[in-house]
Amino acid sequence: MGKSLAVSPLAPASFPTLPDIAGVEVATAAAGVKYRDRTDVMLARLVPGTAVAGVFTRSATRSAPVLDCQAKIGGSPDQGAAILVNSGNSNAFTGGRGVESVHAITTAVANAAGVPVDRVFTSSTGVIGEPLPHDRIIAKLDEMAANLAPARLEDAARAIMTTDTFPKGASAEITVDGKAVRIAGIAKGSGMIAPDMATMLVYIFTDAAIAQDRLQTMLSDLTDKTFNCITVDSDTSTSDTLLLAATGASGVSVDASPDFETALHGVMLDLAHQVVRDGEGATKFVEVTVTGAASDADARTHAMSIANSPLVKTAIAGEDPNWGRIVMAIGKSGAAADRDLLSIKFGDILVAENGWVSPGYREEDGAAYMKQPELVIAVDIGLGSGNATVWTCDLTHGYISINADYRS
Repeated sequence: MGKSLAVSPLAPASFPTLPDIAGVEVATAAAGVKYRDRTDVMLARLVPGTAVAGVFTRSATRSAPVLDCQAKIGGSPDQGAAILVNSGNSNAFTGGRGVESVHAITTAVANAAGVPVDRVFTSSTGVIGEPLPHDRIIAKLDEMAANLAPARLEDAARAIMTTDTFPKGASAEITVDGKAVRIAGIAKGSGMIAPDMATMLVYIFTDAAIAQDRLQTMLSDLTDKTFNCITVDSDTSTSDTLLLAATGASGVSVDASPDFETALHGVMLDLAHQVVRDGEGATKFVEVTVTGAASDADARTHAMSIANSPLVKTAIAGEDPNWGRIVMAIGKSGAAADRDLLSIKFGDILVAENGWVSPGYREEDGAAYMKQPELVIAVDIGLGSGNATVWTCDLTHGYISINADYRS
């Protein structure tokens, strides 16, 4: 990231106030991995008894930290755990040196934080193909271990940013059996965002008590409804990592609590939407809803075809109600469709139906709607009961500028 970036016009007004999560301590440091004069490493230490679940990129070229985390998920929660994240370098496509960096960092974190090495989870985000200067990170570990404290999640959210223009956080609190249960999460992500995770790093913490296998099942299911329903540019990253840690420090079991699952879904969806709102160069937040498809899978295929289409996304950027590009995206998706059964809406405006423009549609109404910062494109396929909703953003020249300058 060669230049500072203006904050996205879709950004929240401020970073939310996140609750402290019992059993979680956080610290950050400026290690100079790539960036100067800013924090770029965060360390979280988790108490013994913490269950850790994870979901990762399915890229065939995933990074050494991802492979290491995948191998460790499901381990015994009897001992403590730690999460170490750096920005500025993804430690991806770095061969044996990447593996050596992960080993060096996890060993050093285990010593500094007092946890087993097989309970140290690391993530790296940034430039691909450059060796990670892990010595700079290791040199900061004693400092971070000495500064660990509960109320540092906003600092952590800032430390893991790359081309993000704002830090991302979300939280929820519910009552189970008369006792409070808290959830708080942070995320980074702006470009290289597509389902099967994205160039996203997400860390969610809760003081709930829950079995690791139940936590993993819940996380995987909710990921498919949140982070795997967003796209900025259709590109799947090498480094996507989502970790969910349940410390159990509240003493409240949520294994059978639908309220906890609902609250967790809300936190994950909030973070996923913030990633889209920070899409590189984005000026529009777009919801794409498809109904009436032959199946839910077909609906998702159609929705992602619309959301990923450069022609659709540039029309939105230009505030052009070019519904013909939506017809194109449906036709090319590969899922079942019938031209003469389609209907298309922009918000509440019926634009097209029965294979033709709607008789009551006025172009000036569509043009006025497209000037809004938040848009809904709704398509009914007319073939069945399948439905899906995904979220995306527009594609502006800002995306080109950011990525043309990324390594300089």
